[in-house]
Amino acid sequence: MGFSGQCCRRLRGIAGGLRRALGASLRARPLALTHATGTGADVVRSRAQLLVLRRSVKRPVVTAADRALLVLLAGRVRPWRQALLLVQPETLLRWHRAGFRSCWRWQSRPGPGRPPLPAETIALLRRLATAHPRWGAARSRGALGKLGIRVAQRPIQTYRRGHRAPRPRGQTWATFLRNHAPDSWACDFLPVTDLLFRPLHAFFVIAHGSRRVVHVGVTCHPTDAWVAQQLREATPFGARPRYLVRDRDSKYGPTFARVAAASGITILRTPPRTPQANAVCERFLGSVRRECLDHVLVLGERQLSRVLREDVAYLNRARPHQGLGQGLPASPPEELARHADPIDVLPVLGGLHHTYRRAA
Repeated sequence: MGFSGQCCRRLRGIAGGLRRALGASLRARPLALTHATGTGADVVRSRAQLLVLRRSVKRPVVTAADRALLVLLAGRVRPWRQALLLVQPETLLRWHRAGFRSCWRWQSRPGPGRPPLPAETIALLRRLATAHPRWGAARSRGALGKLGIRVAQRPIQTYRRGHRAPRPRGQTWATFLRNHAPDSWACDFLPVTDLLFRPLHAFFVIAHGSRRVVHVGVTCHPTDAWVAQQLREATPFGARPRYLVRDRDSKYGPTFARVAAASGITILRTPPRTPQANAVCERFLGSVRRECLDHVLVLGERQLSRVLREDVAYLNRARPHQGLGQGLPASPPEELARHADPIDVLPVLGGLHHTYRRAA
């Protein structure tokens, strides 16, 4: 009998030992098994039985015949060497790709970020967003650059969000009137009664833009020639408005109209019985009466003229005007700032635009 017959008998013996080992494992009586039979028995055992067997059975004894059989099987199964390798080439490449991703993830991690902006700069950004709904981030950045403040465009977009008003379709009536106020004046008469109950008339000319009282005159006989002379005195050396608002009083005669036309002034007459059309002048006359004339006993034309001139000088140079934001109609020269220069906001075209600069 040749070598093949011996191998067959050996395989039958191993199979019989495998059956016996299976029966012993089912009866939970572990036996001393060879390496091959133990491997076959472990295939059908449950996990609990394997744990019990691992604790009770010693290391299996491998005989020379078992080694020869394993060599023979290894010759017939070619990929067995690959199964013994713990690290495959694909595993190494996968590890390299994972390491590459981890490396770039670490290098691309977010840094500490930009330093926070000062509170003064944030407040100025929100002020720009409120005052200029048409401006974008780039234009706001340019306005800050003029002030020496360097800010990136992204923080400007962040802080402007939620503080920018919707873009208007056009300018408001207040802006429109402020744009045309510097070219408009208004005039009106204030009736006064003196100590002897004689009627007197005070004539005022007021500039709409600055609320400055341009001229004041007093008379007891307001004729057309006298009113025309008051207009000449109010516009010396070519200082004249483009428009002059007046009511429909008969005191404004043809002489007054000729003087206005010769000076290049356009007369705007208010509608009948609408004093609100000359609201600036009407409001001023009420203030003069409440704050001055109600507290003075008028003796005559000369005394009334002196009192009104002093009162007008006070109103132009010392009294804060609410319509000018508590400013003065005739502001004195500004003094230089001694401390840190604040930021001044200068309205352009009556608030349609703004310019920002450091106060001198």
